[in-house]
Amino acid sequence: MSTESTPESGIPETGDGPRGRSKGRRRKPRSTGRKALLAAAWTAAGVVVLAGAGAGYVYFKLNGNIRSIDINQVLGRDRPAKADNGSQNILVLGSDTRDGANRKIGGGAADSGARSDTAMIVHLYKGHKKASVVSIPRDTLIDRPACADTKGHTYPAAKNVMFNSAYATGGAPCAVRTVESLSGIRMDHYLEVDFAGFQRLVDDLGGVRVTTTRAIRDPDSHLNLAAGTHTLDGAQALGLVRTRHGVGDGSDLGRIQLQQAFVKALIAQTKQVGVLSNPKKLYDLADTATRTVTTDSDLGSVNSLADFAGGLKGISASGMHMVTMPVQYDPADPNRVLLERTKARQIWTALRNDRPVPDSATAGSATGGAKGVVAP
Repeated sequence: MSTESTPESGIPETGDGPRGRSKGRRRKPRSTGRKALLAAAWTAAGVVVLAGAGAGYVYFKLNGNIRSIDINQVLGRDRPAKADNGSQNILVLGSDTRDGANRKIGGGAADSGARSDTAMIVHLYKGHKKASVVSIPRDTLIDRPACADTKGHTYPAAKNVMFNSAYATGGAPCAVRTVESLSGIRMDHYLEVDFAGFQRLVDDLGGVRVTTTRAIRDPDSHLNLAAGTHTLDGAQALGLVRTRHGVGDGSDLGRIQLQQAFVKALIAQTKQVGVLSNPKKLYDLADTATRTVTTDSDLGSVNSLADFAGGLKGISASGMHMVTMPVQYDPADPNRVLLERTKARQIWTALRNDRPVPDSATAGSATGGAKGVVAP
């Protein structure tokens, strides 16, 4: 892919590609501990890191927490061109590795690998006062490009595979390569969060307040919420962003709608928490945020992450427009989805030109049926 190209051939179009799967009613497979990426967490991270950055030992402690990956070196120059209109694009992933604390929370074997079961393209408009967030369903069938991982291993291209297989195959560089191939848009930064860190972050914030318009009960994600207003602790929040059985049609699309609603609630919460007047909460948040995140190497220090996150503080929940990449259920397998190419092209064109995503880009697409179940 040349740096001037904007390919959009990475996902089979609706009705395209081989079909060997049987038709049938949408199954509700057992949850495997999937969690949400919370891009909004970096508003809080920015505040706490900025406050702690000049504190000697604290600075070096927090700096040592951050893990980074040199995405640019692995991907090389064969990428879409950088935008020159003042906007930025960040790929934010939630990974469900079973290593360490994540195994206890998510269950499953420690060697079962990691997947990017939550993926969002965060587009920051010029001036960083507004943002559009495009969720990519993990079950989308794609044509994954050839890619490499950070250890130098290369992987051939693969056709008609699930989107989240890119991360499972080659980690962060392969995920970024795949997203750039799908959209034709350069990812300026990469952020990854695991679900153990997400749970700690919510607890350190003192919980996140949401309102559920109906009861949500899902034993697989250990969630039992009556209709009404709740302040969710970390475990409850993790259950909410993992659940797919308790709401909608049981698909990943319904879960995405819950995740998007929770992101807005988290943004509202970080605007209200008085961390600057509480040194212990300030440090706890900074420590958790920096332990939780894996970044591209350009953001791999406290100062860089603080500068970046500080630029997000002007974005409120009302200034964040959240959509899902337009898809339809695969008629040959209702547990998979296919891209609506023409509608998706409207999204990529809008982001490339730093313009709002038009309503027509998502009208009539599959949704999952969980919209409005959770509100900030």
